[in-house]
Amino acid sequence: QAKECNGVKVPIDTSKPNPNEVEFDNLYLDMNGIIHPCTHPEDKPAPKNEDEMMVAIFEYIDRIFNIVRPRRLLYMAIDGVAPRAKMNQQRSRRFRASKEGMEAAEEKQKIRQEILAKGGFLPPEEVKERFDSNCITPGTEFMDNLAKCLRYYIADRLNSDPGWKNLTVILSDASAPGEGEHKIMDYIRRQRAQPNHDPNTHHCLCGADADLIMLGLATHEPNFTIIREEFKPNKPKPCALCNQMGHEVKDCQGLPREKQGKHDQFADTLPISEQEFIFIRLCVLREYLERELTMASLPFTFDFERSVDDWVFMCFFVGNDFLPHLPSLEIREGAIDRLVNIYKNVVHKTGGYLTESGFVNLQRVQMIMLAVGEVEDSIFKKRKDDDDNFKRRQKEKRKRLKRDQPSFIPGGQFSPQALGNRSSPQAICNPRQAAFEMRMHNRQNSTTSASPNTSLTPDSSPSLGGGIKRKPEDSDSEPEPEDNIRLWETGWKQRYYKNKFDVDASDEKFRRKVVQSYVEGLCWVLRYYYQGCASWNWYYPFHYAPFASDFEGIADMPSDFEKGSKPFKPLEQLMGVFPAASGNFLPPTWRKLMTDPESSIIDFYPEDFAIDLNGKKYAWQGVALLPFVDERRLRAALEEVYPDLTPEESRRNSLGGDVLFVGKHHPLCDFIVEQYKTKNTEVVDIPPELCHGIQGKLTLNDNAVLPDQVVQSPVPMLQDLTQNSAVSISFKDPQFAEDFVFKATVLPGAKKPAPVLKPGDWEKNNNDGRPWRPQLGFNRDRKPVHLDQSAFRTLGHTMPRDRGMPGMYPNAVPLGAYGSPYARPLMGSQQQIPKLLSNLRPQESWRGPTPLFQQTPQRTTGAAPLLAWNRMLQSPNQFQPAQYQGLGPMGYPQRPEDRMDRGRQV
Repeated sequence: QAKECNGVKVPIDTSKPNPNEVEFDNLYLDMNGIIHPCTHPEDKPAPKNEDEMMVAIFEYIDRIFNIVRPRRLLYMAIDGVAPRAKMNQQRSRRFRASKEGMEAAEEKQKIRQEILAKGGFLPPEEVKERFDSNCITPGTEFMDNLAKCLRYYIADRLNSDPGWKNLTVILSDASAPGEGEHKIMDYIRRQRAQPNHDPNTHHCLCGADADLIMLGLATHEPNFTIIREEFKPNKPKPCALCNQMGHEVKDCQGLPREKQGKHDQFADTLPISEQEFIFIRLCVLREYLERELTMASLPFTFDFERSVDDWVFMCFFVGNDFLPHLPSLEIREGAIDRLVNIYKNVVHKTGGYLTESGFVNLQRVQMIMLAVGEVEDSIFKKRKDDDDNFKRRQKEKRKRLKRDQPSFIPGGQFSPQALGNRSSPQAICNPRQAAFEMRMHNRQNSTTSASPNTSLTPDSSPSLGGGIKRKPEDSDSEPEPEDNIRLWETGWKQRYYKNKFDVDASDEKFRRKVVQSYVEGLCWVLRYYYQGCASWNWYYPFHYAPFASDFEGIADMPSDFEKGSKPFKPLEQLMGVFPAASGNFLPPTWRKLMTDPESSIIDFYPEDFAIDLNGKKYAWQGVALLPFVDERRLRAALEEVYPDLTPEESRRNSLGGDVLFVGKHHPLCDFIVEQYKTKNTEVVDIPPELCHGIQGKLTLNDNAVLPDQVVQSPVPMLQDLTQNSAVSISFKDPQFAEDFVFKATVLPGAKKPAPVLKPGDWEKNNNDGRPWRPQLGFNRDRKPVHLDQSAFRTLGHTMPRDRGMPGMYPNAVPLGAYGSPYARPLMGSQQQIPKLLSNLRPQESWRGPTPLFQQTPQRTTGAAPLLAWNRMLQSPNQFQPAQYQGLGPMGYPQRPEDRMDRGRQV
């Protein structure tokens, strides 16, 4: 984290060695995983306008860059127009988001009126336009503005940040077709096929999608790491009505806000904790997979890389973005383990592997699927038994909690306090009034529960006319969605096809059609992961998947795709995925096609639609039954309104490409500047010796960033770059023939990383019963700074008790961290405290793989050894040991009780 000194933020020097004790070459950002949490965050107030959103995105990128510190390449990829197969899922998500947003607004207004009618207290309603996250789609003005802002951000960092000095930056914005993560994978594939590629490049990919793990494995790069936000469930969120913590909108009572702090000084602050990140090291996952997948006595040579490809392929059966998962395979029921066991049993009979470089052997896949089909019936019955047992345990738990719940718990200033809370209790205010209110509350409770056969009359007086009918919400059993399929009962296949497809299960021709479409989908997805998009037009035309037992005779099914297909244009994709409620992002005449009853495609935009829970409990898990978009009808309707586009809209509707940026210190800078000086309109190859072995084609860019030209700031709160020395140029990946096959193998010369796992790591209970704690950095032998009890007592006397929070949009520094403007400055007598901490263990800066205990302390002239303590003072929050996640003033590690006092989650 950057430090603050006298209100000025001091940036981190990212040119220094990486504090995680690893050096990365390339950093790839799947930008949509950054854009969404920055534009509509869940754990802090939303930005007030688009400018604040852009600044939040810049700060997020800075945070990731400070952690990873790439030395060669930074690749930013925003989702462009997606293949047709993905557009079905995008359409479902956007229709759901629009529907849920409208329902939430209606529910909020209804509860608000009810609370005010009862005399409750609520803050005045803000007149604020709701941010429609559907605008984060290619072709909108928002995405066009984001691309301009990122170009400014890149130029600014290349001019000012020493860590960017020799970095090549590639921006693939929303105008370049393809999903962000697949544009990244396509880049890696094409660079791997070049003779100048370094096979030991260390890649780091930032993104939250689980499929990034599969994509990383599919590259067969030995050094591939994924960085993602650490998921912390049940983060506290303020109520959308009263802005108080501790309850949701549906439970809001409209009670007055309790005082925050002794003088209510924390009234407008939220308990924001610093976002933490985790590394997923695919080389470690490969170690686990190698142990899991290694098979002896095979009738063919065992190849670990091929078995990894088969494992990735089998994971597609439990669900992906392009196909619904098979009914018998649920990932939470251990479907991946089940598939691996079946695979290991059947592979001896298959005569080889299921896949090769992204191409599927359907005859071998059929053997696996029919083996799954043999146990389908038992899977469904076990699922029903497990579900019934879970409901029974939950029912017993609710009864037990109801029985053990105390009859009365005082609230407010007399409410029970957690043991170990070291903060001083607040002074009691007006105790007689508080005691009176508690007595009245207790009397009301005793009156209403006076007799089980007593009911209340309208004037709230008891009546002996009979008992009240128990409300459904008081019942021990929760209402369950009706399940007409009953997969655990005989005849499940007949009922499934009748309910889901409205055909008879005996209709062999239709079942064959569904299975063929699903097989095509499996081949398309694997090709997409290993070779790139096989067809921009293909999609799975059903809402549901077939059964594994239906995969008979698939060996002779065709799996080829039409060549030369083209992606949709951005505005055409918007018409294919947007609901009518998001039509404001489209030109007026295009928008009319969504709402006009006379429109030829009005049936594509239903105002309401059914959601089939499909055996699940929550609506978000169900299937949105939306009509599929007919591409021919859509294009025919759009032909009439295409002439209405303005020049600006036509520009946004065109497909673009990638842009490469370098700073003045980069070896490639002079080469690019020379292209602009000579006005060379020809396509030129990048000299790989000038760009870390990166190869591709360069062409002049019309809106280029050029040296000695002012770069205008698209964000009013940020300054123009008047002394720019960066340069940009259009970039295109190396091109190959359409039938070229990228080999899914480890490249010659690649060095296998040293094994990380120890024998004990193979056991599931390898932590001696202690809670699992993440390893900090890449060195598992790192020795944490140690403080003894006397040092803790010293810190306890010097720590300030009340501290506020930093601003909303800077990444939140831990409470009281060094440099925080809210931290209390040390007094003169406190400056000697570090001398008391003589038991700190010396450590050396992280400069490569040399073990810490072998390193000799460095000395500066006339200075003390560079202890771990001194490094903590220089850059706190970067070397936090696991047991000291929070730092106090001057970088002191806080003890756990102190962190709890300050409201920080640990």
